Amino acid sequence: MRYLALIYGTEPDGSARTVADVESVMAGHQAFGAEAGAAGVLGGGEALQDIGTATTIRDVGGSDVITDGPFAETKEQLGGFYLIEAKDLDEAIGIAARIPGAAYGAVEVRPISSMPSPPSR
Repeated sequence: MRYLALIYGTEPDGSARTVADVESVMAGHQAFGAEAGAAGVLGGGEALQDIGTATTIRDVGGSDVITDGPFAETKEQLGGFYLIEAKDLDEAIGIAARIPGAAYGAVEVRPISSMPSPPSR
């Protein structure tokens, strides 16, 4: 079964991040990626740009309303994700618990829904 591990954290301002901090976090993610990849449980993953680059689209009365910024103002923002292959939720949680983001924010694990195929014509 496939699960999405969503990594949330507080975006520090630029002055709060040192080169050593960034290198440490990146090393942790590289180690997790190598370990999970070697185990065959990693289907992919990416980091997202800072929340200030977000664009939100809403359908309001049949018209698209496009605004700069995130969907909601929150303390923690979505910073990246991993796609995990696991036999069940317990195994997915065990894998996701090793994601470095859990140490400085939160990692949300959600099963990926299997959508039915559209009827053939």
